[in-house]
Amino acid sequence: MREYNGKKYIEKDKHDINELVEIVDILRSPSGCEWDRAQDFNSMKKCLVDETNEVLQAIDNKDYNNLCEELGDVLLQVVMNSQIASEQGQFSFKDVVQVICEKLIRRHPHVFGDEERPTTPEESLKLWRKVKEIEKANKNTNK
Repeated sequence: MREYNGKKYIEKDKHDINELVEIVDILRSPSGCEWDRAQDFNSMKKCLVDETNEVLQAIDNKDYNNLCEELGDVLLQVVMNSQIASEQGQFSFKDVVQVICEKLIRRHPHVFGDEERPTTPEESLKLWRKVKEIEKANKNTNK
């Protein structure tokens, strides 16, 4: 069994998101996997589409054990693309997490802010769309 950075990675141990990021980093490293190292954004596009379709199929089939696995595969796509971006100096997985957390907080002012709380899912979606339109308008103004 090989060690990386003084740590052994054992299949049946408990793992977390930080370890997933470490594992992908190892796979992309010079001592990692040739296939993983050869991937780029374009080569990963088909993988992302395939894994997303497998998630949809598991949902349609109500196959929740498989859904768990397939969601993990989609998460791998996110981490792998983030690792590729990090290697190129674009952004990191931590940046992806930061951006989505900011977006979720911003688009839920009824939960994290002072906005009146909608009483139906439809009203919540309407508020989400309103905030999204404001974001788009601000992006266009800042160009």
